[in-house]
Amino acid sequence: MTPDVDLTTRPPGPHPFRDRFLALDCRLFQTVAARHWPGADPLLPRLSRAANHGVLWLATAAALAGTRSPRARRAAARGVASLALASATINTVGKRSVRRPRPVLDPVPAVRRLKRQPITTSFPSGHAASAAAFAAGVALESRGWGAAVAPLATAVALSRVYTGVHFPSDVLAGAALGMGAAYAVRGLVPTRDPVPPPGRPSVGAPALPDGAGLVVVVNKGSGTPDRVHALQDALPAAETVECEPADVRDGLEKAAARARVLGVCGGDGTVNAAAEVALRHGLPLAVLPGGTLNHFALDLGIEEVHDVVRALRQGDAVRVDVGRFSSGGTQGCFLNTFSLGVYPDLVRQRERWSPRIGGWPAGVLAALRVLRGDHHPLRVEVGGRTHPLWLLFAGNGTYHRRGLAPGRRHDLADGKLDVRVVHGGRRPATRLLTAAFAGPLSRSPAHSAVRVRRLRLDGVAPGTLLAYDGEVAEAAGAVTLEKLPEALTVYRPLPLR
Repeated sequence: MTPDVDLTTRPPGPHPFRDRFLALDCRLFQTVAARHWPGADPLLPRLSRAANHGVLWLATAAALAGTRSPRARRAAARGVASLALASATINTVGKRSVRRPRPVLDPVPAVRRLKRQPITTSFPSGHAASAAAFAAGVALESRGWGAAVAPLATAVALSRVYTGVHFPSDVLAGAALGMGAAYAVRGLVPTRDPVPPPGRPSVGAPALPDGAGLVVVVNKGSGTPDRVHALQDALPAAETVECEPADVRDGLEKAAARARVLGVCGGDGTVNAAAEVALRHGLPLAVLPGGTLNHFALDLGIEEVHDVVRALRQGDAVRVDVGRFSSGGTQGCFLNTFSLGVYPDLVRQRERWSPRIGGWPAGVLAALRVLRGDHHPLRVEVGGRTHPLWLLFAGNGTYHRRGLAPGRRHDLADGKLDVRVVHGGRRPATRLLTAAFAGPLSRSPAHSAVRVRRLRLDGVAPGTLLAYDGEVAEAAGAVTLEKLPEALTVYRPLPLR
């Protein structure tokens, strides 16, 4: 039952501004109730019901995720997170702060009224808050998808007045709260836009308008045939070679022998192998992200096929640093990170489980197993002193964090190794989790971080696991890390103006 409230009743006491505002709010409500909008009577009530409990927005998020676009998936996730925060705020604070009765339904035609009338207080509108939060969250991550979702969100907010369950001010207040929730989520997990575009210095590279001279080696294990087809459509003269994961390195070597530009489609491990071949043959590299994480491609500013296509057509490229490690007869390069200690074990366990349960769940499971496992600190000698370590991390360039978001690099040619160490102790889980939230140049009894150009680690036991760009190998004695400044030319689109 809808509370029987007289719209013209004013609270006692001299509040002229509030009285005028409430009177205006009531007149606007009655104006909307009296106006007939062609086609709205069957549509808006159904739309209002569809948005109950966020069902409409969850379905929209699923549709966005189904496009298989990384940006659309991030937009969907951000929209759902913003909606969740807005709903929690409305239900715990908003509805209890102002106990405003619902409007009287007398002016609203029966055909518009909802079959089940809400029984909560009228201020603010939870539907409007959810709609605005989802739309704003999507728009903050992707303006294009935000523009597509905005009309739907506006219609849901309007439907709450049209069906007679809210005053206009309820809807406006709910929308403002929803947008605030979206911006609050961005404060915790920033979008990619606020991060300065990485990559310097710019360098000329062969422009390939139709792709002639480009040979792209595709790791079939990456499972991204749609991206490969999109690349072939955009650059019809390019050659693509699909390889099984075990044959990728051999395929890269053969491709480099006849390519003007070496291309690669796969995850960070595949890109690492391609970078090593491109360095050895003196070829520029074109990266098409196709793995689970794609750290290097994302830090480079390449997310979609059209990003790398635009760079190839224009000949836009940058020179980036390459990290190099050597240990006895074992050596290699890394574009992202190198690590010793518990992390290589985590990588190995993640790779064991990911084919069964997927990349992200496998990563969580591997982290839990490592944190709860029976491990002993790694002992290494640096500068003549022996140190027990749970983890040594070396980034190819300085990693930064904004809010709770994972680290990113603003500069891929800064000439530095971002070295972070978690010192040995009795409680590895506590120390590892504490270090995960530490800044790039922090120092404490549990962890420390410095930036250097070269690092030598003596006393590393042969057979010690080491990880580089998601790959795992075994050390063969002392480990040396160094930078190769601006060693690799990689295609990267210039920022649009």
